[in-house]
Amino acid sequence: MKPISQKKLFLLDMDGTIYLDKTLFPETIPFLDAIKAGGAKPLYLTNNSSKSVTAYIDKLRSMGIDATKEDFLTSTDATVRYLSEHYEGKKLYAFGTRSFCEQLEESGFTITTHLEDDIAAIVMGNDTELTFQKLEDTCILLNRGVDYIATNPDYVCPTWYGFVPDCGSIAQILHTATGRMPIFIGKPQPEMIYFALEKEGLEKDDAVMIGDRVYTDIAAGVNAGIDTIFVLSGEGTVADAEASPTKPTYIMQDIGEVRRAFVNGQS
Repeated sequence: MKPISQKKLFLLDMDGTIYLDKTLFPETIPFLDAIKAGGAKPLYLTNNSSKSVTAYIDKLRSMGIDATKEDFLTSTDATVRYLSEHYEGKKLYAFGTRSFCEQLEESGFTITTHLEDDIAAIVMGNDTELTFQKLEDTCILLNRGVDYIATNPDYVCPTWYGFVPDCGSIAQILHTATGRMPIFIGKPQPEMIYFALEKEGLEKDDAVMIGDRVYTDIAAGVNAGIDTIFVLSGEGTVADAEASPTKPTYIMQDIGEVRRAFVNGQS
């Protein structure tokens, strides 16, 4: 694999990696400037399905980062690709935010947020608008044997005050009630990374995945066969990396250390 200084594509998790909740890490913009000056490109990969790409663009721009739709790949994007292959023309029960439902509709799917007889599958995202009614409806559908897909397995999402439940935690609640777990689509599955490499016309050794979770970000990179950098600025700890069978290529304190490795020619 190529050294960090020769990478052409930096696949970046966002929350916990380049910012925390609404606070941009001080080294993020210097990092982005450095890799762009060196001829490399950042591409933002997120498992958070509660927001649209437009919302992420607005968030980054409010922090001083210029971004366009082409700079993002989300777990919802990967889920849409999966649904297109398996559920075209079928009705889906959408379990997620209003933004999540709108993206599914805009992608051409027939969705409902109510119990109906002809539902082919449940599609669940990180739901920051969670209600008990959604949990109850989903339990009924799961007990009927309806197919079950979820965007991502993350247990928590970092905030400025700690952590809040993410899609994986909601899946665990439903598993306790019904005994069923979904097919997870986003990281740690490698499809988002394969899509990114195809999109950019690059080889595996041209890319590196950077993130703060061993069990999603780092595992996705390992599963895709690319180098990985585990940063300690978000959820994960050194102990997590040591305990995991999935090992990162590098462990670094934060995105600033990644910048220095790129600029200084670290191998």
